[in-house]
Order: sequence, then C-alpha cells, then structure tokens
Amino acid sequence: MTSADYGYCLLCGTPMEARYQEDRERPTCPSCGFVHYLDPKVAVAVVLGDDTGVLLGKRCIDPGSGLWSFPAGYVNRGEVLEEAATREVLEELGLAVRLTGLVGVYSERGAAVVLVVYAGEIEAGEPTPDGHEVSEVRRFALDDLPDDLAFPHDRRVLADWKRARQTGSLIMIHDPL
Repeated sequence: MTSADYGYCLLCGTPMEARYQEDRERPTCPSCGFVHYLDPKVAVAVVLGDDTGVLLGKRCIDPGSGLWSFPAGYVNRGEVLEEAATREVLEELGLAVRLTGLVGVYSERGAAVVLVVYAGEIEAGEPTPDGHEVSEVRRFALDDLPDDLAFPHDRRVLADWKRARQTGSLIMIHDPL
C-alpha cells in the first residue's frame, strides 16, 4: 500500500502512510500520529422464500452486475439491523416484509464487509425491481436456482436457510433495544 491508497489524515491533512500498529499495517499520519482504523462495513440481506422457491433479484450495479442475489445493502450509521434489512427489500423490490429469524452472520478473511442475513415473509406489495440496483425479480424453485449467483457466499446462505427451515433452527429476532 502507498500513501495514495490511504488518503489524507482526518486531523491535520498530511498524507497517510502504511505503518505497523498493533501487529497490523494501518493508515497512520507521519505528522500527528493519528491511526485510522479501517473497520468493516456491515451489510444485511433477506432470504424471501418458502418450500416452493426463493425470490431473487438480478443486480444492475457492481459488484455482481447481471447476476442474481438476495435483496441486500449496507447498514447506515445509527440504523438498526432489522430496519436496514426491511428498508433494503422495500427499496430494491418494492415489498413490505416481516423478518422471521436470523439465518446467519458471514465474514471472510480480508473482506471489508460483514453480512447479516435474515429470513423474511412478504406482507404487502408485488415484486417490482427498482431499476437502479435490481433490473429483474424472479422466483426460482429451490432445485432450479440460477448458476450465476452474484456472490460466493450466496449458495452457503441458501444452504443455511434451507437447513434452518427444515430443522426449525432459525434464530428468533427481537424488537430493537
């Protein structure tokens, strides 16, 4: 990494440098010593499905443009996870949903995103792609899923969701604190 990769110090404006802090390379200001901790971003996704199939959207933005995935997106600062999940479904697919449980939390070494996945049921609306993030919405039979899923973790999420439904082991969610 070069100083150009890290930008400028948020406190004094000096170009940041890569320095080892706490056994890891981190953006550090050579002038004032400020260390910028690059924390992960939290994203949410919702699996909308039942015994007959699952609803997926074809992404029209990167990453994964042209590929199929669940309604998903980033959590805004100060936003409750469950509210972010239902917001993303409404924005991308035009559906009001009720979350029925937590499927799982997914992270990968070196990845900048932690993904929290919920199961959900449609309460109102007809699936309608927003045209900005999702270009098409389609229901797929569980035994006929598309080969072109957007993210490597999508198949693992679906497997976890199916197993949780079969065993009744979805983690229940509660009202926000």
